[in-house]
Amino acid sequence: MQHGKYRFIAGFLVLPLALYAVFVIWPFIQAIYYSFTDWTGLSSDFQMVGFRNYEKMLDDEVFWKALQHSVLLALLLPLVTLSLALFFAYMLNVGGRRRKNSTVGGVRGAGFYKIAYFFPQVLSIAIIALLFQFAYNPGNGAINGALDMVGVEGPNWLGDPDIALWSVTAVLVWSTVGFFVVLFSAGMASIPKDFYEAALLDGASRVTTFFKITLPLLWDTVQSAWVYMGILALGAEAFAVVQIMTVGPGGPADSTTVLPLYVYQKAFSGGQAAYATTIGVALLFVTLLFAAIVMRLGRRERLEF
Repeated sequence: MQHGKYRFIAGFLVLPLALYAVFVIWPFIQAIYYSFTDWTGLSSDFQMVGFRNYEKMLDDEVFWKALQHSVLLALLLPLVTLSLALFFAYMLNVGGRRRKNSTVGGVRGAGFYKIAYFFPQVLSIAIIALLFQFAYNPGNGAINGALDMVGVEGPNWLGDPDIALWSVTAVLVWSTVGFFVVLFSAGMASIPKDFYEAALLDGASRVTTFFKITLPLLWDTVQSAWVYMGILALGAEAFAVVQIMTVGPGGPADSTTVLPLYVYQKAFSGGQAAYATTIGVALLFVTLLFAAIVMRLGRRERLEF
């Protein structure tokens, strides 16, 4: 009977594992293989060059700049985005004043705020990037126009190397925080209200209930969101915003270049497909290292309720 059960389970696993191996594992193996060649991407001819691409990458100043920017985004973006999302979700679900029929509840208009926060998720990241590109325009953009009304001269948001990356980061935060507000709100809704009511009757403050009840019971969701947000910061989300919004793109003076953009530029603009896969392999290991560190540091005993 046991033998038949394992064959039954294996029958269901063979096809998904085969598809995963072909469409996920095999492309990674191919990328590592091409990183040891001089393939241009324009023809099928190439030669093995050993570690030459990796030596070139280690001496490439633009690569180190892009790596620095990507790591900064992977560290900063989840911290800011998830902190804001947790605060907003807490206020929408638990942070309101006590009412006659309920001790625990969200602020007034919580339903409307959830829709408003989630609205950016309805828009494509390309549309968001275009909208903010217009808003950041130093001449007639909405942001500098608002600053002019209060007598403040706005900076050149995307033209100043010192603030261009921060301007891009603000757009990424704005575009993603709403999704996590809704995600954390769903998690908080599953926490029994009795926990909050008992804590509040004992004199606990809102801050105490957040750190003693909400955050521990929501920790698994926060940890998964942290990994997901970091992957977005290292991958397509950051690439799309930088590619559309910045001058160059990646400028000015490579101040906003990130690793996925640099991979794209080398593969499709520079005719250096092998070198692009080398940078892609580096990006793969950075992403795996980030996920491993977050999962390791975030490991803790699971609380059930």
